[in-house]
Amino acid sequence: MMNLKQKPLNAPAVGGMETDSYRYIAVNKFTPVIGAEIGGVNLGKELSGAVIEEIRRAFLENLVIFFRGQDLTPDQHVAFGKLFGELHAHPAAPSEAGHPELMVIAADENSSRANGETWHTDVSCEPEPPLGSILYIKQTPPCGGDTLFANMYAAYDALSPQMKTYLDGMTAIHDGEHVYRGLYADLGVKDKPQYPRAHHPVVRTHPETKRKCLYVNAGFTTAIDGVPPDESDAILRFLIRHAAHPAFQCRFRWAPGSLAFWDNRCAQHHAVWDYWPHRRYGNRVTIKGDRPF
Repeated sequence: MMNLKQKPLNAPAVGGMETDSYRYIAVNKFTPVIGAEIGGVNLGKELSGAVIEEIRRAFLENLVIFFRGQDLTPDQHVAFGKLFGELHAHPAAPSEAGHPELMVIAADENSSRANGETWHTDVSCEPEPPLGSILYIKQTPPCGGDTLFANMYAAYDALSPQMKTYLDGMTAIHDGEHVYRGLYADLGVKDKPQYPRAHHPVVRTHPETKRKCLYVNAGFTTAIDGVPPDESDAILRFLIRHAAHPAFQCRFRWAPGSLAFWDNRCAQHHAVWDYWPHRRYGNRVTIKGDRPF
């Protein structure tokens, strides 16, 4: 059984930093441990430096932030993403015509699958995985289609001291081959000769907050380096199940015009496909990140 009392789950997400009041945006927390809804911001308009800085701060403190009632053009969606860094092009997924940065997120009665149906962090198989992703949903089913998010700082903090010592310095393989090969064939997307594969720390340090977080996921992580396969499989099974504990999670219910901005360095997410045969449609921009350390 995990020890959830090693560090309070409602501790600030940024090490040692208390959450002061915001001056330019409204921040309403979803849970004590992850997620906040942001109010008072129209992302379709030019944002001041002070507003952008508070959005960045809310993003770092809450790991995922949500905006409702937005009406964005593709160019405005892309422009908002570029406020936080250079944008990343997905190695496999289809994009909107004329907008290679805008990944298509869609499922309907003709779909054989939906994006993100397992716990993962986006494209962690890249040598330099994304910093974050911004998903803007334009069409939703009558009900369902929620996305769950989980705090990997909290997942790491709740591990026993013995497990933390065991994992210290370990790396694991994150492989895109088994994920992406043939994944979009029914949409007419041809496979590439190869897909990204990388070795990353099992426990990474967030480059901005300097906090440690668990960095393995069910979607991409295939093996821990340097240990026998059966040991690797057992440890990964434990860590992946541990990371999905409800105490680390929030759940977001989409509506048309909703936007979520999550930190791929310290959060995982899981999209629930429970709305077949109804349609859910939107676009995602993803921001380039750094090599995990």
